[in-house]
Order: sequence, then C-alpha cells, then structure tokens
Amino acid sequence: DFVDRGSFSSEVILILFAWKLCYPQHMNLSRGNHETRNMNKLYGFEGEVTKKFDEDLYTLFCEAFCLLPLCHVINKKVFVVHGGLFSTDNVTLDAIRKVNRDCEPPDEGLMTEMLWSDPQGGKGRTPSKRGVGVAFGEDVTDNFLKTNDLKLVIRSHEMKEEGYEVEHSGKLITVFSAPNYCDQMGNKGAFIRFNGKTLEPKMTTFAAAPHPNVRPMQYANPMLGSMFGM
Repeated sequence: DFVDRGSFSSEVILILFAWKLCYPQHMNLSRGNHETRNMNKLYGFEGEVTKKFDEDLYTLFCEAFCLLPLCHVINKKVFVVHGGLFSTDNVTLDAIRKVNRDCEPPDEGLMTEMLWSDPQGGKGRTPSKRGVGVAFGEDVTDNFLKTNDLKLVIRSHEMKEEGYEVEHSGKLITVFSAPNYCDQMGNKGAFIRFNGKTLEPKMTTFAAAPHPNVRPMQYANPMLGSMFGM
C-alpha cells in the first residue's frame, strides 16, 4: 500500500520509483491490495493523480502496479508479502513464481490471497472479515515455512498500535509504516532491519510528522470519507 494512505500518495510513489531507478539492486517494492484500480477509485489515488496531473499519468501508474512483484524472499529464509498466506496447504515458491501478476487481481487464487489475507490466533482457517482472502492460523504459517524451508513471514495490511506485532510464536511479523493512520488513529509506524548474518529482525517505531495543511483522504470517494468521519 504505497498509495491511498493519505493525500500525498503521488509524492510517495514517485520518490519510491525514483529510488528504484537510482538503486535497482537494493530497492525492492511489493504490490499491495491498494496498487489496484478498484481500490484507487475508492480510496483516492485515482482522484489525486488526475487532480494534480492527468489521466494519462494515472494509467501509467496502473500499468506499473501490475508489474510489481507480489512477494520477495530475503536470503532464502524470509518471505515478504503484503497480505498473507493461502487457503490451501503445501503452496510452494515455484507455484507462486508461476502466477501471472500482470493484471488486476482476480476474485480468488494465490495472487488475491497474497494481497488480502490476514493471520489469526489459533489454528486453521476461517473466512476473512474483509470478504476477500482468508484468515489463517499458526499451523498454516508452519506448513508454508516448512514446505519452502523458510523461517519467517513478514507482512503488512493491518494497522498496529505499536507499528508492528509479532504473531504465530515469532514466525510471523506484521509491520505497518503509516503512523497516525488517516490523521485519526494515533498509532505508531514501524520498520524492520535484519542482521545480515543471523537474519534476526529488529523493529524500530516512529511517530507521525507534521504535514501540509491538507485533510486526510482529500481525494477519496465521498462515501468513504463519511465512514472515516471526514
């Protein structure tokens, strides 16, 4: 979710793409569920880009979002994804590599679950509260890690009061880097650094910084704004 998280999405995504151009071997960007046309229309990125620039640039962003990787693996041990894991066991990295990502997400399948799923306490799977993807328990995380000889899942997709949360007996970490979400929630943001030799994660939290006097979600669909009390 590089966009739709406020009223400065275009500035955020342009500087991320600039860093990718400057440091192509060091900067890696994973697609989130908000790098999609349906979400951009509702949450404001489409309105923001067409207001600040034009429709042609928005179309280019949509094309670029379809080419973003859906996940990454760090040093063959850490799986990084926006949403979460899958509705079936024994999903392999090879199966993920075969997913055609150059499209808008379908209603179901591996791509959609990577963008939308969430962890839950306990074991097993339940229907997602979002209506898309799946809620998955610790045994699902264990199966995925064992199947692919991995040690940790890093994902985002959910606001956390402290900016992050360690779950599933330390085998899954949620990290959320947007502090004071929508200028209302008062949460911290966080990022993770890994020890290059041991791959032990170290979380760092931070508070929100002042921004120009533009209301949050300025460009969102008016119906969505009313839901946020804006």
